[in-house]
Amino acid sequence: MTDVPLIKQNEFHCGPASLAMVFQWAGLDVTQTDVAAQSFTPGAKGTYLADMVGAARRHEMLAVRLSTLEEVLDEVAAGNPVIIFQNLGLKWAPRWHYAVVVGYDLNSDEITLHSGQHERMTMDLRLFMRTWQRGDNWAMAVLPPGELPATENQWEILRAASALEQLGHTQAAAKAYLSGGLRWPDNWIWAYGLGNTRYKQGDLEGAKKAFEHAAKIDPSPPEIHHNLRLVIQKISAPTTGSD
Repeated sequence: MTDVPLIKQNEFHCGPASLAMVFQWAGLDVTQTDVAAQSFTPGAKGTYLADMVGAARRHEMLAVRLSTLEEVLDEVAAGNPVIIFQNLGLKWAPRWHYAVVVGYDLNSDEITLHSGQHERMTMDLRLFMRTWQRGDNWAMAVLPPGELPATENQWEILRAASALEQLGHTQAAAKAYLSGGLRWPDNWIWAYGLGNTRYKQGDLEGAKKAFEHAAKIDPSPPEIHHNLRLVIQKISAPTTGSD
């Protein structure tokens, strides 16, 4: 991938730099300093995994956890950079580091990273796997919410969409639910989530249509009918005015 910018990290800022690279790739005007203000923990001289995810979601991005090499390579093949977490030291003397996977060559058993000060740093795939496994195989795809990662793990994507909704990013969550529903049309939860976000946005007619679609996919979940009744009651409620 040649469209992922290199941001040379400030000291201990491998996490913010990695996020800023992916944010800028996605079109956001965000620097590593901006990200560090939200995610970096000075006392730890680093950025915790949860804060990496939280920073992505605060920027209304779809942050999806990946955990296998196949998933990482599939994302890169689809044109999506992937943030990974490594231990470049030893198990008993760790040196934690974030980097962005931007390419690979299975014929040469090599993987390519934006890492630290290095643009397109090539690493032997076996060495990469050792350092990545020491970081518990943590990886994350970060995309605009209307776009979905290549992974077929729709439950991780659903969790990411739901997290946006819980943070109050209803417009971003609605985009994710709509895209997920198009990709997995047989799962009623996508339409149900879309209905909830539209309701929170005040779009009662849109919420009604989404809940009706969810009930059409699967009429058995009682929560669909409960929410649908609430929306219909809201739509049907008389409005009062004053002269």
